[in-house]
Amino acid sequence: MKQLFTFIKKEFFHVFRDRKTLLMLFGLPIVQIVLFGFALTNEVKNAKIVIADYSKDVTTKKIIDKIEASKYFEVEKSLKSHNEIEAAFREGKIKLAVIFPENFNEDLMHLNKAQMQVIADASDINTANTLTNYISSIVMDYQRELMQNVAISLSITPEIRMLYNPELKGEHIFIPGIMAMIMMLVCVMMTSISIVKEKELGTMEILLVSPFKPLMVIFAKFIPYLIISFFNITSILLLSVYALDLPIKGNIFLLYGEALLFIMTSLSIGLLISINAQSQQTAMFGSLMATMLPTLLLSGFMFPIENMPVPLQVISNVVPSKWFFQIVKAIMIKGAGFSAIWKETVILIGMTIFLMAVSLKKFKIRLE
Repeated sequence: MKQLFTFIKKEFFHVFRDRKTLLMLFGLPIVQIVLFGFALTNEVKNAKIVIADYSKDVTTKKIIDKIEASKYFEVEKSLKSHNEIEAAFREGKIKLAVIFPENFNEDLMHLNKAQMQVIADASDINTANTLTNYISSIVMDYQRELMQNVAISLSITPEIRMLYNPELKGEHIFIPGIMAMIMMLVCVMMTSISIVKEKELGTMEILLVSPFKPLMVIFAKFIPYLIISFFNITSILLLSVYALDLPIKGNIFLLYGEALLFIMTSLSIGLLISINAQSQQTAMFGSLMATMLPTLLLSGFMFPIENMPVPLQVISNVVPSKWFFQIVKAIMIKGAGFSAIWKETVILIGMTIFLMAVSLKKFKIRLE
């Protein structure tokens, strides 16, 4: 029995001396609980919307006050024309628009009924359905309050319009998310494993002392996965158009150009992981942690980012798949041009340059 306790004590010492094991045992469960606890929610909060009030009467003002008081909405500004509303949707600045027509209050009081228009960005069908339901509930609450003071029946009908996805097809959010995930997995994982394998076999040093420069060695590793990734993108687009009936509304060459940029970003992440990893198993685990979980949780693919606490929203900004997901949705579904996605493009370019510079510097220090 004494020997058993001795061996148990020894195992505890091994665990507590290994910082990586401690991180896995105590840090990872805490991180997962925090991430999943805050990210896995169907509730939508602080959604950015705009209101166009062409009536400007006491009734519309009270409804707008109720909308602004709700925790679900964040009113950006009041727009004056449909062109401004369409531009705001195309650039991804808003999720929903509420439009009150002229003579709204007069129609309600004289005809006992009035209509308002609710336009939702249905490129994300879950968020669109949730937000339109919230608006309908607010209007119904106001209608009940109004009928308590009058003897007649009054009806306010929200006319709901789903923009970009009137049939509410799930492919509109599924395809862009899958594109981002596949590109991240293929590029990051395969690049990191490829370079670590050379290091494990001891052939990386041989390559570096050959006539090839270190930069050429890295490009030789990148190009096959770059070509494979382009084939993957082409196959996904063909399937989305001809099998899933999801047409590409924007410029196909712009989409391929943005995909090339995202591939370079992903390859840079794979290179950085491979330089710091000591084995293929470590590289694979690091690739999964750096690609799968952030893409699922913090890219906006599965869960709306605006629902999350501010710290998680800030962290999501360093996830490349978040920006590529927004780019693909804007081009494929909304038909947007470069003017609507220039900010996301600049961010991906900055990430690529930074990751490549850090990777090349550490690569030379470790292996030259």
